Amino acid sequence: MKLFYLFLFVTAGLFNTSKFNYKEESLSDIEIERINTQVNTVKAMVYAGPQYNTKIAFLVDMRIKSGRNRFFVYDLVNDKILDQGLVAHGSGSETGIRGELKFSNTPNSNCTSLGRYSIERCYKGIFGKAYRLNGLDDTNNNALKRAIVLHSYSAVPLDEQDYYISNSHGCPMVNEEFFKRIEKIIDSSKSKIILNIYY
Repeated sequence: MKLFYLFLFVTAGLFNTSKFNYKEESLSDIEIERINTQVNTVKAMVYAGPQYNTKIAFLVDMRIKSGRNRFFVYDLVNDKILDQGLVAHGSGSETGIRGELKFSNTPNSNCTSLGRYSIERCYKGIFGKAYRLNGLDDTNNNALKRAIVLHSYSAVPLDEQDYYISNSHGCPMVNEEFFKRIEKIIDSSKSKIILNIYY
């Protein structure tokens, strides 16, 4: 059995693509495949320049309903999830059909914007400590103008729910305890961490 796992490890090392094999009942095979695809995109980006953290990235899968963990702290070196939590989407992203979302980069839309963000400096706002997000793609490049930030809010539950959680004004909004955990990662990083929101 040990030889089998050694063979898998060596074989995986021959390819540049990530093969994330995190198996948990809460993640379907399709969700895992989406993570794999997004991790490869993030890796290509962070390895291209010294300004980004090459060890940790944050991934948010907006196809997963808001009552389930869909914010993932991902180890880019060992290809595994280190932590996960609930995250709200923008109220403007609601379509009236449960589970179907729309996205926009338009100011005052209250929508979530898809794409890659770099996590910038923190500041104290109405929700306490928050991190500015710089949109790096055409789909989210108005993030700074729209004041889209990563912040916590007391109404976001810590544990997974059978129902949908509250919405934000377009910001990725997380539970206060989960925020404290990711805050430590962000503040200890010497380079910018990428947050990738996808659907």
